Amino acid sequence: MRILVTGCSGFLGGEIVRQLLSRGDDVVGLSRRETPELVRAGMQHHRGDLTDAAYVQRTITEVDAVIHTAAVAGVWGEWRYFFDNNVVATRNVLAACQNSGVTKCVYTSSPSVTFAGGHQSGIDESAPYPDRWLCHYPHTKAIAEQEVIAADTAGGLRTLSLRPHLIWGNGDPHLVPRLLERARSGKLRIIGDGQNRIDTVHVHNAALAHLCAVDTLDATPESAAGRSYFIAQDEPVLCWPWIARLCETYGEPPPSRHISYRSAYAIGAGCEAVYKTLRRKSEPPMTRFVAAQLAKDHYFDITAAKQRLGYEPRVSMEEGLAELAVTDLARNAF
Repeated sequence: MRILVTGCSGFLGGEIVRQLLSRGDDVVGLSRRETPELVRAGMQHHRGDLTDAAYVQRTITEVDAVIHTAAVAGVWGEWRYFFDNNVVATRNVLAACQNSGVTKCVYTSSPSVTFAGGHQSGIDESAPYPDRWLCHYPHTKAIAEQEVIAADTAGGLRTLSLRPHLIWGNGDPHLVPRLLERARSGKLRIIGDGQNRIDTVHVHNAALAHLCAVDTLDATPESAAGRSYFIAQDEPVLCWPWIARLCETYGEPPPSRHISYRSAYAIGAGCEAVYKTLRRKSEPPMTRFVAAQLAKDHYFDITAAKQRLGYEPRVSMEEGLAELAVTDLARNAF
């Protein structure tokens, strides 16, 4: 197929492109940043802004499918910034698909679209969207996800949404570096009792899920379209021992000091209030969302993705962690 990937310069988007190219698909990438490595590998690249409807319409043409991974993530920032980049951009992508006769669109969402601050212990896709939001990112992703699902049309554009959780792996520029920086600076605290269980997903598996989704929409759309799917390793782990192992892999001190969830949440609320009053754009040292994510269960039942999309993780937790350790040793050797 000829497949267009938005956000191709990102961690997940780049891995999706590499997997598509490796199996022989013709790939077009859209992003704001240059991607020379992927262009050399065979991807056609268009640089631009997805909030520009005219640009999106010009670019999304003569393709069989779109994988829309581009988004703005984070726990702090202006509503308009998140809304434009997560909702308006998605509307532009959907409109361009519909106008150009594209028949398949896979949207990259997040499990946080169902997170209101409480435990999520083995939940499936029947979990509702919350009535309140702890930050703008999950709120805007939920709005976009609902519009993607609503756009699914039998005989026309078929859509679905994937919710990969805590993507990590070799080359991760987000999750692992953020944890390591906090550990290195002594700012990382175990929040709550340290027994909360979480899901993660290796970047190879997260990308594979997107290929499974495209292929299913192409072959048997009636079995999978118009739905959302949790995507994970299918190996829930205790959050803080897992973080400790990551720290040890990179030679950083694992967290040992504790703070209660109630205290961390209160500190987060206070920081948010101060930063909002002072109109500070930098991220507060703690927020309510971060406190809840680090103290509560969030692991998921991925039966639907397995049964409807044929998704099965290929890189196990142990294999992924071993890869990180080997990569770190190689880096230190030079």
